[in-house]
Amino acid sequence: MTGFRSLARNHDFTVLWVGQTISELGSRVSMFVFPLITFAMTGSALLAALAEAVHLLGLAATLLPAGVLADRVDRLRIMRFASGTGVLLYGSLAVAGVAGALTVPHLLAVALLTGAGAGLFAPAEISAVRTVVPADELPTALSQNQARLHVAGLIGAPLGGVLYAVTRWLPFAADAASFAASWLLLGRVRTDLAAPQVDGPRRRPRQDLAEGIRFIASRPFFRVVTIWGALTNLAINALFFVAVLRLIEGGFDPLQIGLVETAAGVAGILGAIVAPWLIARMPTGWLTVTIAWSFLPLVVPMVVWNSPAVVAAAVSLGMLLNPAGNAGMSSYRLAITPPALIGRVQSTSQFVSMSAMPLAPVLAGVLLAGLGGGPAIAVLGILTAGVALIPTLSRSVRSVPRPADWERHVEPAAGPVPAAA
Repeated sequence: MTGFRSLARNHDFTVLWVGQTISELGSRVSMFVFPLITFAMTGSALLAALAEAVHLLGLAATLLPAGVLADRVDRLRIMRFASGTGVLLYGSLAVAGVAGALTVPHLLAVALLTGAGAGLFAPAEISAVRTVVPADELPTALSQNQARLHVAGLIGAPLGGVLYAVTRWLPFAADAASFAASWLLLGRVRTDLAAPQVDGPRRRPRQDLAEGIRFIASRPFFRVVTIWGALTNLAINALFFVAVLRLIEGGFDPLQIGLVETAAGVAGILGAIVAPWLIARMPTGWLTVTIAWSFLPLVVPMVVWNSPAVVAAAVSLGMLLNPAGNAGMSSYRLAITPPALIGRVQSTSQFVSMSAMPLAPVLAGVLLAGLGGGPAIAVLGILTAGVALIPTLSRSVRSVPRPADWERHVEPAAGPVPAAA
């Protein structure tokens, strides 16, 4: 727990973490309520699904330019601008709700623009964390960020349901207040979060973006981790989509199905707590390989039994180790990325990872419809094994040491970026 106590004394990280935890919780509330309100207004399941889809579209479309911006402009200004925009956008929905003037186009426009705001915020935040947190404390810091996501996921939906039951516009008022809290807390950050100074004339944004992509493409470790991250997101999310859809087809009570997500959230929080301990004691490369294979044994019981208890146990065991893998490899990647490139490298990696996410439910639906539940899970288990081979066969991943030895990897990884041919 030493790392957690040390970070608790880090004023600026604490301010960033608390502000974004509040904002993340508010956003989860809104994301839960968007389809409910849209369906209540239109009776269309398609339009209800569209609200979350356009939010993700705004997020993905903004990530790459946001990475360039984070390496050019003061990161604090970017984050406060994104938070202030969230206040205005969600506030507009609350006002429209009070006035009885809420419309579907208004909802979809806010979903799109707040997604864009989230995409703008993300590269600036990770760059800020790298600035305010020493390299040896990055695993603990990113583990806490993992915990933040799981806590918001665990509480957001029930809280959104309670607020929605009071009145339709109340969840949006709460989200506007959460963004306001984030904006105020960001104003208390003391560290200079200006972008690193770059020698020579300022280049075009397209050239800056190309430099970040070229950095990833020219280094085996970054190439492997970026490709593996996207494919493992696809395989694991499709696997659990099939498991949940199979439970729905099996006629299980919605409350029992909902407990699967609750169990995963609790396991994720526990995993985030133990993640720094695991990361400190195991070479990061082999930790990553271990976690890549950890989901495979969980497939077997889900193939044989279609039960909420079995799915909850499998998901929970998988999520228990997942935060350590995410925090460990993300911390190493941050530690060896040149400060002037952090925004672009992180946003490019996140963009590639997110690009595979929309395919997961499609793949799950096709396999479930064509093969049935058990065989579909078996096929996705084989896909998961194939994806796990990517880091396993990569020496650049396997050779990543424990955090105490990361320093010797910094210089080779942070060398000049080769020019385009």
